[in-house]
Amino acid sequence: PRYKCGISKACPEKHFAFKMSSGAANVVGPKICVEDNVLMSGVKNNVGRGINVALVNGKTGELLDTKFFDMWAGDVAPLIEFLKTIQDGTIVLMATYDDGATKLNEEARKLIAELGSTSVTNLGFRDNWVFCGGKGIKTKSPFEQHIKNNKDTNKYEGWPEVVEMEGCIPQKQD
Repeated sequence: PRYKCGISKACPEKHFAFKMSSGAANVVGPKICVEDNVLMSGVKNNVGRGINVALVNGKTGELLDTKFFDMWAGDVAPLIEFLKTIQDGTIVLMATYDDGATKLNEEARKLIAELGSTSVTNLGFRDNWVFCGGKGIKTKSPFEQHIKNNKDTNKYEGWPEVVEMEGCIPQKQD
């Protein structure tokens, strides 16, 4: 049998299936899928260098917005402004591509940590990172993977291997 987004098992009732992967080096963009809808990918041409973000309604599973923020040559201010506009109950999915950390500052890291991330504080140059959290959650998200950029263990010249993650996000209840 095939499950939503190609994950390995069906999600329980009142959960959204998701699967995501970080970018591969600076060649293949990240991919974010929720409930069998590919929200962001290279094929859709809506991903870019830096941090790729998809916002999903926590009650309906509907896509609200997708954006990417260049954290190498860009500016962190638009990311901070974007993070501040996220409404309570929104599912937030993030995936890095190429370099997602160089321009990250304390304020941006704090806003992402408030969405449930624990790894964002240690995110470094060209690390690969995928994260799924939510606005208004009171706990640390179980959905996070981080691989450090390390020239001794990197799979690609100058970049670590792709990180992939799948799971079932609890639907927001009133």
